[in-house]
Amino acid sequence: MERADAARNRARILEAAERLFAANGAPNVTMEDIARAAGVGRGTLYRRYPDRAAIATAMLDEHEKALQRELIGGEPPLGPGATPARRLAAFYAAMVGLLESHAHLVLGAETGRSRFATGAYGFWRAHVRSLLVAADVPDPDALVEIALAPLAPEVYTFQREGRGLGPERITAALEELARRLLAGHAPPAGDG
Repeated sequence: MERADAARNRARILEAAERLFAANGAPNVTMEDIARAAGVGRGTLYRRYPDRAAIATAMLDEHEKALQRELIGGEPPLGPGATPARRLAAFYAAMVGLLESHAHLVLGAETGRSRFATGAYGFWRAHVRSLLVAADVPDPDALVEIALAPLAPEVYTFQREGRGLGPERITAALEELARRLLAGHAPPAGDG
């Protein structure tokens, strides 16, 4: 059980990091900035969170878990009961929503190679791979990272900031990608 003072410190750290990441972008925030804004010592900060990515990961965790619950047991097309193509399109749309709301956190937690080591990425990978398998796509193991690549936080923020694309256009493009990727692959009988 977490001590009351430790819980208060954790909450202050996460609140301070959220403000700083949103205002400055996670890559531009130091651990020193977070400790100072939270009003805690650096030792207190480092005992709980070894680096900025660990803080961003803790903040993202609840948002990602909510999406995971929807993928497992939510209503179609995000949840079970729709064709693989419709589920993939719905997954892309949900991920755009997550990135739109929390890109500053994702950039702090899931950039470069570190993206592939997160538990959330492992879940997204398993989900997309299962959709590729259900659609009977040849070599789903080779295709799964390609299907997830457009969701890399650097790609999303470049599309939004560098290209000026809105989330609606990005979602529409990803939905088209899902349809084309799984075009010609028959869904299981009775799947809508």
